[in-house]
Amino acid sequence: MQPATLPLITQDLAACCSPATGGVLDIDAAERLARVFKALAEPSRVRLLSMIATSAGGEACICDLTEPVGLTQPTVSHHMKILTDAQLVTREQRGRWAYYRVIDATLRAAAEAIAPAPR
Repeated sequence: MQPATLPLITQDLAACCSPATGGVLDIDAAERLARVFKALAEPSRVRLLSMIATSAGGEACICDLTEPVGLTQPTVSHHMKILTDAQLVTREQRGRWAYYRVIDATLRAAAEAIAPAPR
């Protein structure tokens, strides 16, 4: 029994093996992007972000975020600080409660940074 032979690749390897981003990120952009992905690497933070994005009016009070994720208020506040520092959400203090909104531009920029380059 003869081993199977693979077909030769006829297309330019540079075209098929180009970076997903379509170019190399500079150090500052890579650090900002890494901060965003690090913030999103925790399932509770992804859930919190999703809850805020789908809330009425596109915002949510910290008081409404603790019970659905099953975490204490200090833990949710910690997660929200990380999301805020990564510029994924804005925080507005109203009396004793903090309200959060998703920053769409940050999510779009992160998605675009890793999207395949058009061919």
